[in-house]
Amino acid sequence: MPDRTRAAREPRPPLLPAEDRLSARPVVLEPEATIERRAFLDADQSDREAESVEFDRCLFRGGTLAGSRLSRVRFAHCVVETADWSNVDGADGRLDRFAAAGSRMTGLSWAGGVVRDAVFEDSRLDLSNWRYTRFDTVRFIRCDLRRADFTSADLRGAAFVDCDLGGAQFSGASMEGASLRGCDLRGIGGVASLRGAKVHRDDLAALAEVLATAVGIAFEG
Repeated sequence: MPDRTRAAREPRPPLLPAEDRLSARPVVLEPEATIERRAFLDADQSDREAESVEFDRCLFRGGTLAGSRLSRVRFAHCVVETADWSNVDGADGRLDRFAAAGSRMTGLSWAGGVVRDAVFEDSRLDLSNWRYTRFDTVRFIRCDLRRADFTSADLRGAAFVDCDLGGAQFSGASMEGASLRGCDLRGIGGVASLRGAKVHRDDLAALAEVLATAVGIAFEG
């Protein structure tokens, strides 16, 4: 049975201090470092490599983390605004009380991770990898998720609103209680995994076409 509370409640927002209380001093990413109350403003942290780093109450505005390899990383109470996180590898990582808006996260990999109380809004997440990731009270709003990979992910606590999911892969995913509203589902894989998901009434016609295509039904007229 799906966890109704987990699926229905709204994500808790990050508890981020006022910006003037955050330090903007440069940071060196080292394995197992804990980085607290920092503002990364137009900072270039691209192509870094460090395991088990923890970011607590940090702001990322502008700048880039692109291409960084941060396995088992944890971001808690963090906000990302108009930043470039493309091709970040956060395998087995955690996002707790996290918010991202207007950011580029193409090719982000969070395989085997946990995402809890998170909102992704107006962001590019195409080609992102969420295989075997557990989602607990997560919202994707107006995001580009084309060809994202949710294979065997636990999406029972996720909601997708006005997202482009064209070509996304859901094979083996758990979706009982997951919510999809106003999304483009053309070409998705693993249609059978949508069993138990909640779809808005206005989206039924589009979903019927996706299901028909998946089972090989041809349309006439």
